[in-house]
Amino acid sequence: MAQQDDNQLKKVISHAKEYGFIFPSSEIYDGLSAVYDYGQQGVELKNNIKEYWWQFMTRLHGNIVGIDSAIFMHPTIWKASGHVDAFNDPMMDNKDSKKRYRADVLIEEAIGKLEDKVNKEVEKAAKRFGESFDKTMFIQTNPRVLENQKKIDDANERLKQSMNAGDMVALRQLVEDLEIADPISGTRNWTDVRQFNLMFSTEMGSVAEDANKIYLRPETAQGIFVNFLNVQKTGRMKIPFGIAQIGKAFRNEIVARQFIFRMREFEQMEMQFFVKPGTEMEWYNAWKEKRIAWHRALGMPVENYRFHDHIKLAHYANAACDIEFQFPMGFKELEGIHSRTDFDLANHEKFSGRKLTYFDPEANESYVPYVVETSIGLDRMFLAVLSAAYANEALENGEERVVLRIPAPLAPVKLAVLPLVKKDGLPEKAHAIVDLLKYDHNLQYDDKDSIGRRYRRQDAIGTPYCITIDHQTLQDDTVTIRDRDTMQQERVAIGELHRIVSEKVDLRKLLKQL
Repeated sequence: MAQQDDNQLKKVISHAKEYGFIFPSSEIYDGLSAVYDYGQQGVELKNNIKEYWWQFMTRLHGNIVGIDSAIFMHPTIWKASGHVDAFNDPMMDNKDSKKRYRADVLIEEAIGKLEDKVNKEVEKAAKRFGESFDKTMFIQTNPRVLENQKKIDDANERLKQSMNAGDMVALRQLVEDLEIADPISGTRNWTDVRQFNLMFSTEMGSVAEDANKIYLRPETAQGIFVNFLNVQKTGRMKIPFGIAQIGKAFRNEIVARQFIFRMREFEQMEMQFFVKPGTEMEWYNAWKEKRIAWHRALGMPVENYRFHDHIKLAHYANAACDIEFQFPMGFKELEGIHSRTDFDLANHEKFSGRKLTYFDPEANESYVPYVVETSIGLDRMFLAVLSAAYANEALENGEERVVLRIPAPLAPVKLAVLPLVKKDGLPEKAHAIVDLLKYDHNLQYDDKDSIGRRYRRQDAIGTPYCITIDHQTLQDDTVTIRDRDTMQQERVAIGELHRIVSEKVDLRKLLKQL
């Protein structure tokens, strides 16, 4: 299975590069580790994902507004946020493969394998007993399930304790006790666990001698917190309300593997929701449901998503979970939801000397609001869509096609206009249709190669519709429209094209489900 998953990821990467989605940055100079450029198709898909998220946040919620804060911020901000002192990853090396890993991730993956064993036992029993199967009773009584569950509970508790205490010796011992081997060398020849800070620092100043040390932001959230009062006062916002932002962040990733899943320069889509203290858990649960609904509206397999509650909470949180997605390399974090308490605003108040309180006219009191955060990595979301959409299909005629079943509203190109031949006035008619539709939809004109090859090219970039102009078009103003997913074709009037295409590709189709 692991080999299959690895092959699937390689296929997605190869396809992404071949069709203009993702390119290694500075490739003519042999590239730069964990940095990628988005190509002509990739940037359209990325922008469509951003637009879907942005409209969901700011249009569907009257109490959420957006900002765009600067990447460069006063360095004390990162002292107040805890990043300077506490933004570390516990890393260990395998002495044989010379590869470096996060110790906590290795442990979580080992726990995940134990959970898979439990699930397989349950599935086998369910098949054996059929309708009479009592899942709860089986989990509580089956010896193998109980044995593995005890291992899971013990490992989770030890992981939590060692991470909270910053005990790197205990963390390494847990790796040893779980008999975790390096996936490359297959050995358990590990180094000690060490903490590595992930902050990128640089200098700002007119001359080197007077330069000040600043940081490239590791998250976009702090730009929201330091603008809390600016937004609240200028927008006359009342609690509860949210501030949304899409922006670049930077992390000195020690382990940067698995394509664009983990990068040193990446983009986040974050929303900080300010609430009255004591109501944060209500809002935390509400935003969990809102965010999973946003994902499911895309129509990708429901089984590709799951919630994962955090064992070790961040220094600012009293509750946290991830929405995990089944990438080709397994279930990984896609989006985080945190109840951040008043940690951020209270610390910025302390370090800046400025009051960051909200006066509640209903309660007739002032307080520092609590915060519920939703944060999704845009690049991870891009990979989730791309990997779930990629399919290699066998056709009835014995041929194969590679198709990207990207949700139509997110597709980089919404339709392709294809004259059957490059003569007899067909190109001119095709260009007239392009001029008719180009103001509403991103489209392509293509007259090179056979019509079948052109269909395959459009399938490969995920274009929902292909429109073919033939000699009949000149007679009755009808065209053949082909559906990407079904490959079915039908004859429609040119005047109907806008309606037909819009019904499938308009973002409103997704937003109305939410």
